[in-house]
Amino acid sequence: MSTAPASARVVPTTPFADQRPGTSGLRKKVPVFRQPHYLENFVQAVLDVAAPPPGSTLVVGGDGRFLNREAVQVILRLAAANGVARCVVGRGGILSTPAASHLIRLRGAAGGILLSASHNPGGPDGDFGIKYNTANGGPAPEAVTEAIAARTRALTEYRTLDAADLPLDADGTHALGGMTVEVVDPVADYAALMESLFDFGAIRSLVAGGFRLRFDAMHAVTGPYAREILERRLGAPAGTVINGTPLPDFGGGHPDPNLTYAHDLVEEMFGADAPDFGAASDGDGDRNMILGRRFFVTPSDSLAVLAANATRIPGYARGLAGVARSMPTSAAVDRVAQALGLPCFETPTGWKFFGNLLDAGRITLCGEESFGTGSDHVREKDGLWAVLAWLNVLAARGEGVEAIVRAHWARYGRNYYTRYDYEGVAPDAAHGLMAALRARLASLPGTALGRGMEVAAADDFAYHDPVDGSASERQGIRVLFADGSRIVYRLSGTGTEGATLRVYIESYEPDVARQSMDAQEALRPLVSAALSLAEVQARTGRSEPTVIT
Repeated sequence: MSTAPASARVVPTTPFADQRPGTSGLRKKVPVFRQPHYLENFVQAVLDVAAPPPGSTLVVGGDGRFLNREAVQVILRLAAANGVARCVVGRGGILSTPAASHLIRLRGAAGGILLSASHNPGGPDGDFGIKYNTANGGPAPEAVTEAIAARTRALTEYRTLDAADLPLDADGTHALGGMTVEVVDPVADYAALMESLFDFGAIRSLVAGGFRLRFDAMHAVTGPYAREILERRLGAPAGTVINGTPLPDFGGGHPDPNLTYAHDLVEEMFGADAPDFGAASDGDGDRNMILGRRFFVTPSDSLAVLAANATRIPGYARGLAGVARSMPTSAAVDRVAQALGLPCFETPTGWKFFGNLLDAGRITLCGEESFGTGSDHVREKDGLWAVLAWLNVLAARGEGVEAIVRAHWARYGRNYYTRYDYEGVAPDAAHGLMAALRARLASLPGTALGRGMEVAAADDFAYHDPVDGSASERQGIRVLFADGSRIVYRLSGTGTEGATLRVYIESYEPDVARQSMDAQEALRPLVSAALSLAEVQARTGRSEPTVIT
């Protein structure tokens, strides 16, 4: 790292008693981050571990939630005091996560400090988050996040500048100590990247021909991006983007693009005068939900359909190197990969696991069941990219969303799929449930669950990275059946209160005549078996999940 300026001030701080960032960095309630020295401690730990070399650039920005502006100023002062040469900041402190990933790669930055708690609620009593992305534009690997966590527990001082806040609401360049701060349009470079990948002319013609779409930005970061791309560049009418103004508390909503929280969009898309296409994105712009007229596309099916149709998109006309999915994601994309002769990888949950495969050129498309889809254009999942990919496919095929998905099922079979989320579960109860399941793994094969369904195999998923050889253990419990059905149990690290238990249920149906059932009805016996096997109600006290998707 460059030499710190003479004006840098050393401030004593207290080490964190214990800090273990999750797969997406550090997430806590806003009052926790507002404690004296708390944010500074973590940022100093990031700078110590990342050690940006002399002359290097850092990208800084976030999703605009409560505390975003103040946190950006804190980061800039610490970066300057630690000798960083240049920081590139989104105007107003705003950068969607995929846009930040692109900017890191475009500018050849050493990395970026991103402010977001993803799809979690915001506001003075809501959630806040911070993470470090490396020079490839992707989330820091486990070795780096663990080193940052260890540093926070040992840190006794941090370095900052006594300086006034910088004006961030207009593009321009400012000096802060010996560091240059460049404020940039957060949308322009990302929009140009999208225009280089997709056939904007074909999508414009689709829209001009009367195709109606609706995009719900959920009062989160993608509002300005969607208005620029969908309304200005693609010609969709003003008002196509709803809830498009980013607000510190997301308008009091929960910026998670699913059937429960994106209620405005869902109500319209299942109404009498539904548009042809609907989509939503989350707090920081990396997740997506896709809807046709009165038709929901599961994220697992979305990944599979895009993989099957990728060569219809200019940026992927050369074909795919391979595909990857997170372990809990349905095997729908596996069947596409098999048919196309493509490598298919199953990874733990967390986009950083896709990063090695993308950097090595082993895959081109990847996705998670938790509404995340992306490609090798950046190193984060990308909500608007998925929306544009669907629009490009719709324009190329001249068919509606439902018709495309049903044709896909007819060719590859349908993976009925659902996820039950139990949020805010007492940690002892959640970990106890998982421990009890692990203790039974060896005895499960051969066990009949529900209507004669016999367990073929059961394990605690472990991943051995084919690129760097690293191992990740205990990534979720899988109960597998001979017909391709699965039950998966996993604790999520995205919450800030209690634990989130997720139960995933999947059943494969190759018979076209049986592919039109309601997913919840088709999966009812397997859902019942899954909840019974794990003693979910008895161990968590929950008779119903918080969210079903």
